[in-house]
Amino acid sequence: MAHVAPYGTWSSPISLDLLTEKSVGLSYPLATSRAVFFVEQRPAEGGRQVVVRQAGDGRRTDVFGPDFNARTTVHEYGGLAYTVAGDDDTVYFTNYADQRLYRVRPGGEPEPLTGEPVRPRSVRYAAPVVSPDGRFLFCVRERHPDPDVASGVVNDVVVLRTDGTGGVHALAEGHDFYSHVTVSPDGRRLAWTSWDHPSMPWDSTELWEAELDDEAQVVSARLVAGGERLSVIQPKYSPDGVLHFIADPDGWWNLHVDENGENRVLVPMEAELGAPDWVFGTSSYAFLGDGSIVATWSERGIGRLGVLAPGGSSFEELQSAYTTFAQLRGSGDGSSVLAVAGAASEATAVVRIRAEALARADLPLVERLRASREATVGADYLSAPQAIEFPTEEGLTAHALYYPPRNPDFDAPRGELPPLLVQAHGGPTSSASSVLNYAIQFWTSRGFAVVDVNYGGSTGYGRDYRERLRGRWGVVDVDDCVDVARFLTESGRADPARLLIHGGSAGGWTTLCALTFREVFASGASYFGVADAGALARETHKFESRYMDSMIGPWPEDEERYEERSPIFHAERLETPMILFQGLEDKVVPPDQAEVMVAALEKKEVPHAYVAYEGEQHGFRRAENVRRTAEAELYFYGRVLGFAPADELAPVEIVHEDRLGTTPAG
Repeated sequence: MAHVAPYGTWSSPISLDLLTEKSVGLSYPLATSRAVFFVEQRPAEGGRQVVVRQAGDGRRTDVFGPDFNARTTVHEYGGLAYTVAGDDDTVYFTNYADQRLYRVRPGGEPEPLTGEPVRPRSVRYAAPVVSPDGRFLFCVRERHPDPDVASGVVNDVVVLRTDGTGGVHALAEGHDFYSHVTVSPDGRRLAWTSWDHPSMPWDSTELWEAELDDEAQVVSARLVAGGERLSVIQPKYSPDGVLHFIADPDGWWNLHVDENGENRVLVPMEAELGAPDWVFGTSSYAFLGDGSIVATWSERGIGRLGVLAPGGSSFEELQSAYTTFAQLRGSGDGSSVLAVAGAASEATAVVRIRAEALARADLPLVERLRASREATVGADYLSAPQAIEFPTEEGLTAHALYYPPRNPDFDAPRGELPPLLVQAHGGPTSSASSVLNYAIQFWTSRGFAVVDVNYGGSTGYGRDYRERLRGRWGVVDVDDCVDVARFLTESGRADPARLLIHGGSAGGWTTLCALTFREVFASGASYFGVADAGALARETHKFESRYMDSMIGPWPEDEERYEERSPIFHAERLETPMILFQGLEDKVVPPDQAEVMVAALEKKEVPHAYVAYEGEQHGFRRAENVRRTAEAELYFYGRVLGFAPADELAPVEIVHEDRLGTTPAG
């Protein structure tokens, strides 16, 4: 029989340890005829990223030892940092400590392929790809002549020999950014995307293709597609050498093909096959050996998977226990497609989709190769996300995923409504995912409702929705977070006196704006959030140094608007208790963004807490810090809202805690 206890006080099997216990992040699966490779991000090892080889019999071995970490910092966000040569399973990767490229042969030790730069990590490499004959390695390079000047950073596409001889040679240069380097099956053509300030890759990009000679040098290059307000991403060659890519000339990221110099859309859809290129290695489709295309797309925020037969005009949708797929890549022999998949009740996993399973109903469509975690809880403790639409400003509709409280061991007292935690994702050009996330279930199993908001500006709903945020960052995102909270309180699904908000990075900005400018939320938590947009425009890294042009306005011409939007310039409005978390090595949102906010809260005598972590960058990777963050946030909310969590929590220091009883709850 269920116990009756107030929301927020329920004991849960989703413990602090379970957030990281026996769990790894999984990404970037690749395959050869001998094995499957993927990256494990291991919280128990300080977030180290390890390339793992999984043989056909399921045995897994690390490609390199504990002194190496396959992580690139190109664009600061990084992404794909390794590749594998299909002839002998040699792995090439960027090592985090020095950002040099290394080669590691089966059973051997990593050997550096690039020289040691004048300054540590001043020359970086990302998204390597090996030529079909195994002689050359193509990748994106980023050089930092002056560590303190973002405008001096230089990006290009380069080639080097896989044996490390002959140096590194630029193949494409002159644009501000490059990504998605890919080589044709015959090794005679190379394609890549590029873009320039002030555009971001989801705004305006170009797709280029070059003819290569026998030494992998450019003979000639041509512009394939792209231009103003056209985003071209994910170029790939089919098995017969035809260049495919995703572009949005009609407002949706759809699959296109380049044939005889002419571009055409393969399957027109009011759906998004693409995703924003915050990191290297995004991949929404892959080829099978017969030319069939397996693809994933988002339709009104819901993930789909389908196959397009050669010459077909529409995708045949595929059904499986997994509902979300990402990072699709074909196997070396064309027999299958690998992906990272997940579902509302299934932890993410590296999976394989075999070509023969598409034609035979007696074979399982998806084979799980490696799950991200061993420790699980019963499905009865998992809250299933509900896709909701809600009215927002200017007569528009916005989107979110709502998670009601769920724990079979407890009922709330009759008539009580749950506290609601509004979650603002980062980016802000990103989106909420319905994949099982124990960081959300941690809250719902304790009696909180959670709503993960795809506010205007999120991807997955077409360019028009994506561009709602242009010039209106700090307005539209905040409106949508406030309006979803009101929508859920008015429909009886949340307690209007116990509304909370949290988010990281851009979501931290939204959180700080909501807590400063709106009288709706009782408390909130900012994870490495932006407090001063002008400082971000002045001080951030090259990749985002002009992002604010489109989100708020050109700097410094629109300085007045930056100050109008930034919480730090409105300290007189600070009344709501909040907790801030920050990595002290964060180069994307530097620590001073949190520290100026803490100083303003201190001066105004607003109850607050500040938790900073040595050795953490943009996003927390170490297991002990992931646990401590959840623990501190729960403890803080308990103190603010006046409930006692069931967990034994280590206290966090709350400055001006004595004022909690007199501070407005919102």
